[in-house]
Amino acid sequence: MSRSRKIKIIIPLVIVLFFAAYAEHRHDAQQLDIVGHLRNKELDETSGIAASAIRKGIYYVHNDSGDTSRFFAITPDGTLKNTIYYKGDPKEPQGARDCEDIAVGIGPKKGKSYVYMGDIGDNGAERKYITVYRVEEKPEWAKDSLVKNAEAVPVHYKYPDGPRDAETLMIDPIEKLIYIVSKREDSVMVYTSPLDFKRDDTLMLTRRCKLYFKGFRPFKWITAGDISRDGQQILLKSYEKVYYWKRSNNEPVWKTMLKRPAELPYKPEKQGEAIGFTLDGTGYYTTSEGVFAPIYYYKIPSN
Repeated sequence: MSRSRKIKIIIPLVIVLFFAAYAEHRHDAQQLDIVGHLRNKELDETSGIAASAIRKGIYYVHNDSGDTSRFFAITPDGTLKNTIYYKGDPKEPQGARDCEDIAVGIGPKKGKSYVYMGDIGDNGAERKYITVYRVEEKPEWAKDSLVKNAEAVPVHYKYPDGPRDAETLMIDPIEKLIYIVSKREDSVMVYTSPLDFKRDDTLMLTRRCKLYFKGFRPFKWITAGDISRDGQQILLKSYEKVYYWKRSNNEPVWKTMLKRPAELPYKPEKQGEAIGFTLDGTGYYTTSEGVFAPIYYYKIPSN
């Protein structure tokens, strides 16, 4: 083929590819929005995000390993409103080993809302137990630049099939269960336990199922998840993708997750380990580790 003919073929092809890429970029831009950045340097290893159930526009975030037993109240643009400290494990120098996810949901008192902090990270799969802390939400956490101390009720969990690493903690308000999803296996494991625990209980988790996601390690490792406030929607995320399920007839969440998920818009972040629904369930936020990390908002597609 002559050089001039090659050019005549290549140039239109390049133009087509350019406009296709531009169209894809425009489409992605419509699906996500950077609404802010984490504005405090103490938020340097953010690993979870969850919407307050009593204060619209307030979200809770936290750091993972190396931080103390605390979490933060922020607005979607990343403004720090409050730091909430709680008494952690006295056996841990910092009060916490590796807090990897946070959730908001129901608890022992009717009409009250609770924050659940999951000290569930275990990179070496060697912990004798993991711990979840339950803290009742307080309206004053939404006030500006305050530091609060909160009472936490700890519960300890063991796995029925041996220690493992996990970064996903979710609360099912319908069946009143805690959900924990493991991170590193080729097929991740899903566990549950009732929400009606007592202080310092040590309980055995119930293994419900395993989930397989295509891809290569570590990109497909499951790093976060959330269940919507009404219990009807479920999110899991890996480092590369966001998976979405719509619950049917209030079936168990783990049975819903055995079905093929939809893949929702997601811009891979440097080390994205946080995802959480908005309070009304119409969208979700993600953010990542790193100082001044961006906060992304995504609207859930209507179909």
